Amino acid sequence: MKVLKLSARGLPQSWITPEHAVTHYAAGDVRWELGSRVALFRGGHNARTGRQSRIEVSSIIGTRGVPDINPFELQPSLTNAKLFQRDRNLCAYCGGHFKDEDLTREHIVPVARQGPNHWMNVVTACRACNHRKASRTPEQAHMPLLYAPYVPSLWEDFILRNRRILADQMDFLMAHVPHSSRLLS
Repeated sequence: MKVLKLSARGLPQSWITPEHAVTHYAAGDVRWELGSRVALFRGGHNARTGRQSRIEVSSIIGTRGVPDINPFELQPSLTNAKLFQRDRNLCAYCGGHFKDEDLTREHIVPVARQGPNHWMNVVTACRACNHRKASRTPEQAHMPLLYAPYVPSLWEDFILRNRRILADQMDFLMAHVPHSSRLLS
């Protein structure tokens, strides 16, 4: 289980462990929190009062500071797991729904023809369609694409990065996903 760490302005920064979140709480870096409590950490006892210290960790925390980078200019890293999830495990050529182990990263303009390994040049394909298309373009292979590739937004990327998202975290992220996202279907 991970905690969604946001900037003070509410932009996603990273998925962190509850233990890492505690360091933000202890340092006074947490400016606001949302969602349910996901962990309770107990510390030592105060010498004067005898009370035990405790830190409750929420599933979503907004931390102090403004990142030095513009998160909207970031290109999400391309992995097969995120690609297959973006494309909902559907082959872009036959439309079949497959398990991850039966899918491949298919380059629309093949790497053999200097096609880039970029979100806009890759789709999910079953092994049979990938083999049939080979080193040809979809037009040359007479295999039209059933859907167009796209670069995931910052919000979509955070959903694609984590397979075990809590309901309140998903609600927060999905509220910011573009209306055209395949993740909404």
